[in-house]
Amino acid sequence: MNQTVSIQRDGATAIVTFDRKQNRNALSQAVMAELTEVAERFHQERDISTVILTGTNDIFSAGVDLKDPDRWALDPDDIEGIRLASERGVRMCRAWENIPQLTIAAVEGLNVGGGIALTLCCDWRIHSETVRLRLPEARIGIPLSWQTVPRLVNLVGPAKAKQLILRNQELDSKTALEIGLIDLVVAPGSALQTARDIAKEVNQNPRLVITMTKQSINSYVNALAHLSTHMDVDQAVLCGMSAAAKQARERFSARP
Repeated sequence: MNQTVSIQRDGATAIVTFDRKQNRNALSQAVMAELTEVAERFHQERDISTVILTGTNDIFSAGVDLKDPDRWALDPDDIEGIRLASERGVRMCRAWENIPQLTIAAVEGLNVGGGIALTLCCDWRIHSETVRLRLPEARIGIPLSWQTVPRLVNLVGPAKAKQLILRNQELDSKTALEIGLIDLVVAPGSALQTARDIAKEVNQNPRLVITMTKQSINSYVNALAHLSTHMDVDQAVLCGMSAAAKQARERFSARP
């Protein structure tokens, strides 16, 4: 494993830290593959009851890496290759959602697009007061994908979900808490420690109770999620290949 994702163990809690040390923690194909592999390993970790996912003290993620050649420099005639690359985020999110342990996202600083999609796969989200959130996918010419829409609607409802996707508004932590997008707001620099404290509370329950409770609740709320989003990768590929989308990405990438 390289230095992008590290795992620290604290009793029955595993702390997964995501730090590319470049590109504002953007999600490249390689990074998403690594995060997927890490998530899948937890199915065999019978001594772990809770998993915390965090970024750096300044940023969780700037979203999809728009400069990643493994995604954006593919031959436009290689539709299957483009589709496989586009599915990388779906597989990553599904892997994190399916972790049997209780998962907590501890977020500081900025979190954008694909980074938000990833944290929505966790069971709880703890943000510091400094966090700023934005979903810019529509502005770069693609619909929100990675099967994120039902997760978002489950938390904030359909009307607010449409606003978050289509208006490209920046949210602070207080507003995100008010609309139900996150679960707790804490002082700057304390998101990870708060997550560790809460994880210790959860760990007092037998591990099997934790995993079965999560499985039961997720099975109920996500019953129609796959049915409603099984084609969202193809929708993103179709929209993303348009001339308007290419121009939108260029404008977005050129921003300071």
